[in-house]
Amino acid sequence: MRFEPASQDVGNIVFFEHVNLTVPDQEVATDFYVDGLGFTRDPYLMVGTRNMWVNCGRQQFHLPRGEPQRFRGVMGLVVPNLDALEARLRRVSERLDGTRFAWRRRRGHVEVTCPWGNRFRVHAAGGAHGGPVGIPYLEMPIAKGAAAGVARFYRSVMGAPATVDDGCACVNVGPGHRLVFREGEGHDAEYDGHHLAIYVADFSGPHRVLAERGLVTREDNPHQYRFVDIVAPRGKKVLFSIEHEVRSLHHPLYQRPLVNRTGEERLP
Repeated sequence: MRFEPASQDVGNIVFFEHVNLTVPDQEVATDFYVDGLGFTRDPYLMVGTRNMWVNCGRQQFHLPRGEPQRFRGVMGLVVPNLDALEARLRRVSERLDGTRFAWRRRRGHVEVTCPWGNRFRVHAAGGAHGGPVGIPYLEMPIAKGAAAGVARFYRSVMGAPATVDDGCACVNVGPGHRLVFREGEGHDAEYDGHHLAIYVADFSGPHRVLAERGLVTREDNPHQYRFVDIVAPRGKKVLFSIEHEVRSLHHPLYQRPLVNRTGEERLP
C-alpha cells in the first residue's frame, strides 16, 4: 500500500454534526427515523412535541415541526445490517402507507425515501463508508461547470480539503465524512431552508472572509454563525445554496456523547 500522508489531512472543518429538516408530524417521523431506520431519539434534548433530535452514531437529524423540507440530493447513511434494516422497513410500511415512503434494495445498499420525499442511500457498516452508524456523506446536485468553483470556495474560505474529479467536488468535513457536489440534474430545485451543522477549528478566519463578502446571514451566539450561499471565489455568482450552521470548538454541544441503540432491541 502506498503511503499517502495527505489522505489523512482533516483541514479546518473537524466535524459534521447534523442535518436539520422540518417535519409536519412527529409521530410519523418517529415511525420512519426511529422504528424504520433504527436510529435513537435523543433522551436528553428536544424531548417535547415541537422538535425531536434523532441520534445516528455521533451525528443527528434535527426534526423541528413545520412544513416538510426536502434535501436536494441524497443523504448517505450507515446502519449495522441491511437485512435487519429491510425487516424494520417492512414492519413500518403499513403505518406509513399513503406517504411518499418507499425503499428498494440495490447492489451494496438500500435506497430509501422518507414519508416527505427525502432520499437516503443506506450502506452496511464495515464497507467503503465505514461505520458502524452515521451520516458519512451528503450528495447534492450542482450546475454543469460549478464543481471547480465549489471546491475552491471550501478550500479558500473554509480551509477544508476539497478535490474535483469528473464533474464532482468532494469536500472533507471531518474524518470519514464529506460533502459531495455532483454536476447534474436537479441543481435548479428550489431551496427551502434546510441546513447542516459543522464544527471548525479556525472559527474567526472564515467568519472574517464571509463577512467581508456579505455572506454571513446570522450570528446566533458567541459560538455559532451561519451562511447560506456558496459563491465563486473571485466573483458573486452563487454556485449552490444550503445553510451552514458553523460552530466553534467551544460550543457547549461539541463532542457531546450521544445515546445509541442497535435498532434491534424489541419485544418478541
